[in-house]
Formats: sequence, C-alpha cells, structure tokens
Amino acid sequence: MSGDVTNRNINDNKIEQKVISPPPTAIAPAMMSGGNNDLCTTGSSAAVQTQIFGISSGGTIRDMNCERLKNAKTLYDMGMKVAAVATLCQDRRVWDAMWNAGTPCPFEGEIGEKAKALWNVFPEKIPAKEEPKKDDFYKKTGWGALLGILMFALF
Repeated sequence: MSGDVTNRNINDNKIEQKVISPPPTAIAPAMMSGGNNDLCTTGSSAAVQTQIFGISSGGTIRDMNCERLKNAKTLYDMGMKVAAVATLCQDRRVWDAMWNAGTPCPFEGEIGEKAKALWNVFPEKIPAKEEPKKDDFYKKTGWGALLGILMFALF
C-alpha cells in the first residue's frame, strides 16, 4: 500500500449570545436579620415575581406578653420584687394563679391580706379575661399563595 493517508478534523463552533436585560427579581426584605434574639418582635416578609411584575412586603409583630416578662425580670433584677410581681399580675392568668395559690397580687403597694381585702372591695380593678384570638396566619398565607399563583398565571 502506498499513498498518503491524511486524517483531517475541523471543528468550528460559533456561539452568539445577546443579553437584552437581566431577569426581574423581587426580593423579600430581610426582617430582623441582625441575629439579636432578645427582641419581643417577630418579623415576616414575602415576595412574588412574574415575568413583568414583582412585589415584596414585610412587617413586624409585637409580642406584648414577652415585653411584660422582660419588664418583670428587669424589675426583679433591680430588687423591686413587688413591682415585678405586680407587672406579671397584669395578665389575668397570672392573677388567677396567684389568687388560687392564696397569695393575691399586690394592690397599689399592699401585699398579703391587705391586698386581698382591697381586691374584694375593688373587683373592677381585676385584669379582664382575654378571649383567645383566632390565629388566621395560615389562612392569610394561603390567600397570598393563591394570589401569587394567579399573578404568575396572568403574566
């Protein structure tokens, strides 16, 4: 066999990309992201993005019972034990527990039997019972998800 054996491979690749604009992005605000867990608020945020329209929102929820507990602890740490108990007694559940234990909550600086007598004279000053609030967080979240899906389908 004689002759010239030539093997030749030619690969020619050409890639063209044209970027008109970056994709739109709705970013949910960072709520309470400082890492401080010693706060009596809870943050929540959400964002929805379609091809054209994006929206984001956020907010905080204040926990009043958490604030009451922190205030009572601070008063107790400063040596103001009666004031600390009086702060806790603003919650009707604590007031009932103290009354049922035979140690009534302080009444305008009076403690013990004097406080019990004053509570009997002025029952209108007893903290009101709070009805449990219906937690509709999941219902609201469901409506938000439904709205997001609807917006996605429209655009």
